[in-house]
Amino acid sequence: MFGKFTTFLSVLVSLVGLVHSVDCNAGVPTDQIRVTVDRVLTILNDPKVNSAGAKEARRSELGKAILPRFNFEEMAKRSLGAEWRRRTPAQQQEFIRLFTALLKDSYVGSIESYQGDKVFYRRESQDGDYAEVGTQMIDRSGQEVSIDYRLNREGSEWKVYDVIIENISIVNNYRSQFQRILNRSSFAELLQRISDKVQ
Repeated sequence: MFGKFTTFLSVLVSLVGLVHSVDCNAGVPTDQIRVTVDRVLTILNDPKVNSAGAKEARRSELGKAILPRFNFEEMAKRSLGAEWRRRTPAQQQEFIRLFTALLKDSYVGSIESYQGDKVFYRRESQDGDYAEVGTQMIDRSGQEVSIDYRLNREGSEWKVYDVIIENISIVNNYRSQFQRILNRSSFAELLQRISDKVQ
């Protein structure tokens, strides 16, 4: 069901691959992503959590560094689309819990395969409590991939609620997959499929 999304998550590893940046009149959103990048790079370069027997410790540390930068509730809501409003508060909370676990497992697992790709910050735009940070990833073969991070402000923090890879939205990709299941089955079946995936 979610196999195609693995491709997107593997590209998301670029978040931890910053080795260069371009002055794009960056503001707080870009700066906060940079802080997350620095924390992740420190973990990936720490031999104490990169030995064969330290997988759980490494994933725990990566989760602590990365997950606070994401607004999983907003991502969950947007990925469910119109179906969100038809769900009870209890159902919404259960969906958020499972969706967060799905992303967490896939994302943290993908970051462990970091191969040193280069990321350039190209631009930043802000509109009230929303912002977008545009980047470009260049892998070791020279292939370029555009990756844009959409964020919303929560207090003093900017949180990622969508990632656009080569003009393809991760949230929209999930919404399409979820909608196909809902069209054929039920919300309970959708929850069960996600639950089976994260167990």
